[in-house]
Amino acid sequence: MKHVQDFKVKTYRWLNDENYILTLQGESLETEILPGNFAEIRVPGIADVFLRRPISILDFNPTENTISFYIKAIGKGTRQLGELQIGETISIVYPLGNSYSVVEEGKALLVGGGSGIAPFIQLGRELKKRNIQTTFLIGGRTKNDVFLTDEFSEFGEVLVTTEDGSRGEKGFVTHHSVFSGDFDFNKIYTCGPDPMMKAIAKIAGEKNINCEASLENMMACGIGACLCCVTPTVNGNKVVCTEGTVFNTKELGW
Repeated sequence: MKHVQDFKVKTYRWLNDENYILTLQGESLETEILPGNFAEIRVPGIADVFLRRPISILDFNPTENTISFYIKAIGKGTRQLGELQIGETISIVYPLGNSYSVVEEGKALLVGGGSGIAPFIQLGRELKKRNIQTTFLIGGRTKNDVFLTDEFSEFGEVLVTTEDGSRGEKGFVTHHSVFSGDFDFNKIYTCGPDPMMKAIAKIAGEKNINCEASLENMMACGIGACLCCVTPTVNGNKVVCTEGTVFNTKELGW
């Protein structure tokens, strides 16, 4: 069930000059939040930013009534969200979208890049609860673009690639040696730039492995009214914010 609720800014954690974690605290958390859910956040203080911003939910704590978001400051709205005062009120609509389907057995590989790593804290925790052997593969341009590896290590092995070789193996995530040799994963989850996810989906298809991708389409309303996030699938056009954001890559035709 969707809720519109006011929260207050509790903390900021800046990861570098443009990436940060925003933690909000409310009087309550009104509903269950699943791995892959997102929220639409109203940006206060800017008159010409009237649309809410869709942001993946990084984590939540029902005991403390907190919810956190991984945000990349790439526009006026996301920059403003990083400049609010502690205690300032923010309205959010949550939880939106569907979620990753959590396997009950086997081994899982989670592949992310950029802000696409956001859903993996919750997903990793849920997989660990089921005793799923989990591996995270995180990619970035340089070592300065790779974040949250300590947090991921609580739930499984962490592998890294960087394009310049400054951390982990050199190259894109698809170049990592985990994809060669005895590849015994039975589920792949991915989130990040479309070219990366399509490349991962291709590998999954070649290896006949089930793969789910969370799309990062522009989602202006979050409730399927504006239709600006429609994406083609093998079963016709789908509204990403309500019928996704998570899709099986075979359904996407990838």
